[in-house]
Order: sequence, then structure tokens, then C-alpha cells
Amino acid sequence: MAPKSKKRKSSGLKKGIKHDKNKELPPVGEEEEAINMESMGHPEIYPLVLTTKTQEIFNCRIDEDLTDEQPYKLLKKQDILADFSNRAAVSDFYPVKKIIQAYPGDEILLVYDKDFKYGLNFYIIGTEEGKELYFNPPEVPEEQEEHIEFKELTPEDVFTYKPPCSKPWVSLGSEKEIEEESVKESTKQITYMISRKRHEFGAPIKFSDQNASSVKDGYIECTAYPDRNFVIKLFEKDVGMQAIPQVMDTSTQTKWAYPKTATTQYYPREFLEEEKEILKQSKPLADFLSNMSISVEIALQQNEITNTFIDDWKCLAEEEGTFGDKTDTHLKEYQSFTDLHNLTEKMVTCVSWHPQIYGLIAVSVAVRLSFEDRVHFSGKLLLQPSLILFWSFSDPIHPQLMLESPEDIFCFKFCPSNPNIIAGGCINGQIVMWDITAHADRIENIKTGGSRSKKATLKPMFLLEPDMNKEELYIRYCAVSSIENGHKKVITDIHWLPDTFEINRMGSVFENRSGICCQLVTCSADCTVCFWDIRPLKTTTPQPTDKKKEETIEIPSDIPSTFLHLDLSWKPLSKLKLSKGETTLDHCPTKISLGEERLLYKTQDKALAENKAMKSGEMNPYQNLESGLANILKPIEDFCTKFFVGTEEGEVIYTDWKLERDPETGRLMTRKPVGLYTVHDSAVHDGTVHTVQRSPFYKDIILTVGGWNVAIWKENVMIGPLLQSSCAPKRYTSGHWSLTRPGVFYIGREDGYIDIWDLLEKTHEPAQSQNICITMITCIKPWTFSAKQQFIAIADYYGTLHILEIPWTLSHPSANEVLSVSHYFQREVKHLEYVRQRKEIREQEKKEMELELEKKKIKTYQKTKEQLEAELKLEYESYLELERTTLINLGLLKAPDMLPSFMEMM
Repeated sequence: MAPKSKKRKSSGLKKGIKHDKNKELPPVGEEEEAINMESMGHPEIYPLVLTTKTQEIFNCRIDEDLTDEQPYKLLKKQDILADFSNRAAVSDFYPVKKIIQAYPGDEILLVYDKDFKYGLNFYIIGTEEGKELYFNPPEVPEEQEEHIEFKELTPEDVFTYKPPCSKPWVSLGSEKEIEEESVKESTKQITYMISRKRHEFGAPIKFSDQNASSVKDGYIECTAYPDRNFVIKLFEKDVGMQAIPQVMDTSTQTKWAYPKTATTQYYPREFLEEEKEILKQSKPLADFLSNMSISVEIALQQNEITNTFIDDWKCLAEEEGTFGDKTDTHLKEYQSFTDLHNLTEKMVTCVSWHPQIYGLIAVSVAVRLSFEDRVHFSGKLLLQPSLILFWSFSDPIHPQLMLESPEDIFCFKFCPSNPNIIAGGCINGQIVMWDITAHADRIENIKTGGSRSKKATLKPMFLLEPDMNKEELYIRYCAVSSIENGHKKVITDIHWLPDTFEINRMGSVFENRSGICCQLVTCSADCTVCFWDIRPLKTTTPQPTDKKKEETIEIPSDIPSTFLHLDLSWKPLSKLKLSKGETTLDHCPTKISLGEERLLYKTQDKALAENKAMKSGEMNPYQNLESGLANILKPIEDFCTKFFVGTEEGEVIYTDWKLERDPETGRLMTRKPVGLYTVHDSAVHDGTVHTVQRSPFYKDIILTVGGWNVAIWKENVMIGPLLQSSCAPKRYTSGHWSLTRPGVFYIGREDGYIDIWDLLEKTHEPAQSQNICITMITCIKPWTFSAKQQFIAIADYYGTLHILEIPWTLSHPSANEVLSVSHYFQREVKHLEYVRQRKEIREQEKKEMELELEKKKIKTYQKTKEQLEAELKLEYESYLELERTTLINLGLLKAPDMLPSFMEMM
């Protein structure tokens, strides 16, 4: 029979210390002893936490199976042991596992602790005596309860305040700790006394320079000496610390609107027929309708023209990209290419992405030797091949193609109209031509899997298995220029002329009817710029001797005959010599930039390139074309024939490629450069210019990199550069514009860092610098794979080609970035013009000041001369008067007017 609630209240088990309901429960380990209430006088009670799942298993759910009238239940010991075997340590009875196993009876009493008097929501009684005591609590007499209650209210138990008594202080060692923690000076203080003689008090002080060694006590020297107190190593230090629990502040903002039930009903209010007739005949209504009809018609027309439902906030936001993170601004390493067999002690000199095949890149390599070492090891260098390597993302170790060259290549370019034609410049001044049409399908199938119409998707290199058994494919050049008639030194830059025009020997521009790029321009360290034509020359009469020679020439089967007519007989179409004019020396060009160069950046569209590319099965188009036909071609009027040139001396020249005849000798000569910016005049570049490149977005903006600084120029602005950076910590070696952001360009340094400039963020220094390698960066070439993915190729001095992925912030321009950067350039042009005007005003003011000063000197001189004449006249007059008086007194002069006056003497 269940005990009544009154007896439960008076039970001795329920008497104890009260517990807070929100008190954090101490964790119970797997092997720890169960928590009991021995400290509270109830060692037989073991508090527990039973979850809802456990309550459902044992049918002891709160407020259903256990209520205030019956807050207990007897659980079978075997059921609890079965729960141990089923749920193991997950069981809620696991903390009291040993108590339950050692329980002598078959039923264990479980009590619901509603008031959390023992800290948890349940507790069990671990002994039979405690269970019997719970069901049959001892009765307490009412008199004793009243006595206890009365005893609690006695005044003896009331706390009374007693003031403290003074006691003598007893030392426990705290003064020693204070003495040990106090800071004491370990060194003696040095005292200086400066004295002065008494008679010098108040005298003015005069500072002068003198030799300190020649004067005794002229200076006081405070020499440094080692102090042992600052050399002792501190191994242990007593530091006071105080630990506090971690504090965390959290807050939320919740807006909760109290729901209300509201309904609205309305019915239309209409005029009566009499009121309608009165309103129709009213003049104010007619005037209002006639005045507002025009405004209403305009508003209706605007609603038809403008979309009123457009979301303006979405129009203000930038286009979201799903690739990359906007907060990431660093270049990420994607892949690197290194030839372990052929790149020993070689550096990368030039890098170029294939215009059609995505993921294919070509690099030229050269031996890392100076001119003296090349001469010394010339015999060994002949045994090493000079190559251009074609790398694919599918194989970072083995190149797909290797183009052989007679000498090391320092620059090369793909033909824009036919990427299978490649032209390169050698270190000995020769131009080399390759035709890889026979191998185009092979390298394209390696990358794109035979699909030529769709763009390939770049995959990680671990998904593409390279062919380990493939043989290295060497391709020999099909033509090389003549050594006698070409450049005399290394070719530093080479460019294809666009297929929209061609030039003749005089530099005049004509239309290109063939639609094929057939002319080149090169510059070399021999102070010349040469134009080349790859078409055969027009012959008027047949030459049988040449035919016999041609018949005796044996062409290897693996060499295409595309440019056989150029081999060893190729001469430049025209040659420009960049003379300085005032001296016999010439400028030494390193990089050039043509006016139509920016058009070549737009040819990355594969469909446009394929329309112009020559198919491998067609007849050679270059043999059917003949040069020297400018007399029947239509000349192009108003064509800009000027171009920029960077030199070894750090100069930036703006000159013209048209030749003019000397009126005295009749020879063809290069025109005088239009603009010349040198180190002494404008202090632009203090070293060799490595980059001269036009912006892909603005046809008149040029980037130049050289020495320790960077400059941006505007064509036809001859005052100076729009932007000139300060001296960098390391020398710059290369640079390139971004292909998608007009205000971003990349600059490589000799210490392996790359500086990323963002004109929208900073214009006086790079926006960020990132380390790429440990050696000098030799070439930078970005490339756009898709709208969401861009790469940049960075070559170093040790022959490694690094492919890095450009982040979202550096590849996606803002909404008005083109217009913002253009406004920045316009402001800089106005600033240069303002500085020029101020200089002219200052020079004019200086001349006027010098003229006024000269006038003052002349006026002062004339005034001084007149004063001297007046003084001399007075002295002479007084002298004559004294002589006249003396002669009269002596009787030697009878007439006073006989002495001449001063004016007569003058």
C-alpha cells in the first residue's frame, strides 16, 4: 500500500540540505564510484538523472507514472542489468552499476525528486533498510515538532554583532617576499658635472667647427663596456597569476509581432444621378481634367518605356561568381613544369600560351652563362640542344613537343592567323621559323581528347595519367634567316604585324588582302629595328641557275617545305637605326610596342582563330603569296606609324618607322624620335627596360618596367609619365597587364616576389606582394581559361614554370572600373599639364626677377657715378677757392676770375 503524502513530508529521508535546481551537475566517470549523500547524512541515497528514453523503458515517466501522490516505483534488478547489457555506458543507471550489482534484493526503489533536494531529478535507495525506512518512517511526536519550531525562534539563535579586538601583529614571512620582489639598482649611477668660467657668464655663445683631436679636452667619449648584470640568463621568475573562468557574451535580436485578428469591409460610395450631372457641368472639374491630362499621359508613357518592377538593389550589386572567394587576394599555386633532363643550368627566357589549345603553354630556355663564359664553353654548348618546350597540364614533367633551334631562343611568338607557325629570335641575331601543322592534331588530342569545337575543361593533374612510354618528339626548324644581313646581336623582342595591314620598304602602310599575318618586326641589341616579310619575293625573269641549285638540295622528310624559300637567304624588308642625333652613338632597343598590338590580345576566342587558321591538308598559302605588290594595293590613310621603344639605358623613345630621304645624301634615314625620356631628363627608369606593353583596354596607355621602378605613359602626351613609382627594394625584371581588370598589372622582381598593382586601391605602391620562388622572375604571362577561372604563368631563372590561379578579386572587374581608371588617367594628364604650366610661370618669374635685378644694378651704378662727380666737383671748387685766396694774399693774382672753373677743366 502506498504511503500518504503527509507521511512522505515527515519522512526522515527527506530532511536534509536544500539544493539549487539550476546547479550544474558534476560529471560521473565510467569507473567512478556512485555519488551518495553521506555528507548529508543519507549514505543509502544515490541521485540519478533519467532521460525521457529511460523513463519510457522503465515506465517511470514524470507526471504520468510518477505523480505527487505516488512519487516512487519499484524496479526489478534484472531489468536494470539487462539495460546494462543492451546500452552499456549509455544507460542512465551506469554510474551506480556497482551499487545495483551488489544490491541484495530483487526490487530497487526509485524515487522522483521533484524539488531537486538531492541535486538530480531521481534517486535510488541502495539498501533494504533505507527502502524499509522510506515506506515506514518513524513518527515524530507533535510536541517535539512544536518544540523544534519554537527552538528555531528562540532569541539565543539570533546572530549578535561583536566588534573585533586588536591583537598584536605576528609576522608570517610576508615582508621577506616584499623585499625579494622589490627592484634594486645593480649599477652605480654616473654623474657628469659641466662647469664654465665665471667671467663667461651671460656672454653670447658662438658655435664653430674645430678639430676635436687638436684641442685638449675637446670632447668626452663614453665607450661601451660589457655589463655582467645584463648578460645573466634568467631561468626562473616568480610571476603572480590569477585564473578566471572564460566569459562569453552573446546576444540576439528577435522581433516578434503579436498577431491580431483584423478584418476590413468596405463598399463603394457612388454619387447620385443629380450629383453626377452637377459635377459634369462644373467648370473647376473641367479645368482640373484639362490641366492634369497632359501629366497623366506623360506618366503613362514613362511607365511603358521604363520597367517599374525592376529591382534597383540588384542592379547596384556586382555580378556574383560561384568560383573562388572574394576575400582571397593571393595567387594560388596550381601546377609547375620542370624538365628534369633538358633544363640543367638553363633559365626560361620567354613564355607564350597557345592561342587555340587551352591548357598548352610553350617556353623557351637558354643557358645561364655570361658572354665571357659562353665564349669559353662554346664547344660544349654546341652539344646541348636549344629548345622551345610545349607543356600540357596533363604531364608536368615530360614536354609534349620540343622545337629545335640553332642557338638559344630569347623571344618567340605564335602567328595570330595560324598558330601552327612560330617565329623566334636567337642570341646570335637570326630569326627561326617552325611549322608544327603536322603535329597539331597530336598535341590537341592529348589535351582535349579529340574535341576541337568545344573548350576543354582543366582537370587536376592526378586525374590525368601521362603516357609513360611515349617518345620525346623533336621538331627541327624549317627556315632560318641569313647571318650576314640580319641582326648582329641578340634579338630581344619579336612581334607579328596584324593581318589587317602590311608595309613596304619605305614604311608606308597598305591593306592586306590575303588576311594572313605575313610580316614581323624585331629589335636587337645592335641598335636596329628590322621588319621582315615571310612571303617569297616577286621574280620578273626566271633564273635557271637557281633552279639547278634547288634541284640538288635534298630536303629531309620530317621538315616541312613551308618556308624553304627563306632558309639561309632571308633578309629584312627594312631596317631602322635609332640614332641619338647629337652624338655618334645609337640607342640600344630591348622592347618595342606597336600601335596595333592591343588587337592581338583579343584573339583568344577559339572560333575566330579557327576561321583564320590554315588546315593541314590545304596547299601551302605562303608559297602562293608574293611580296613587293604594294604598288597595286590600296594605301591606308591616317595610319599611326609611331611606336614605343625601351632601351638598355632606361630610355623610353616614341619614334616612327617611316623612312625619309636625306636631302644631302639621298639615303633613306630614320626620322628623329618624337619623344625621348631619359634618366637625366625625367628620371623614369634607372636600368634596362624589360617591358613595354600597351593596355588591353586603352589603346593609348603603355606600361614600361625597368630598373627599380614602373611607369605608365599616354600616347601623344610628351610631358612625362602619368604614373611613376618610387624606388623598389629590389630590381624589377618583367611585367604584364591584367587581361580582365584595366587597373591591375603584375610586376616581377629579382628576389622572386611579384608585386600586384591595383590602381583603384593604391597608386603610390603595390596593393600586395607575394613570394613565388627563391630566384629571379624572368617572364610573366596571364591567360583566361573561362569567365570563372584565370591563370598566370611565372617563369624563373632556374628553369621552372609556375602556373598560379588568379583569385576572384583580381580577375573580376567592378561595374565601372573601365570608366574609373580612364578618369584617373585623364586627371593625371591634367596634373602634368598643370605642373608644366607652373614650371613655365616660375621660369618667366625667374627671368623677370633677373631683369629687375639687372636694372637695379644699372640704376645703382648710375646713381653712384653722379654722386662721385658731385663730390669731386665740390672738392675741386673748394681747392680752387683756396688757391685763389692764397695767390691774392701773396699778391701773385690780381684778377680773381683768371683761375679756370671746374666745368672748364672738365
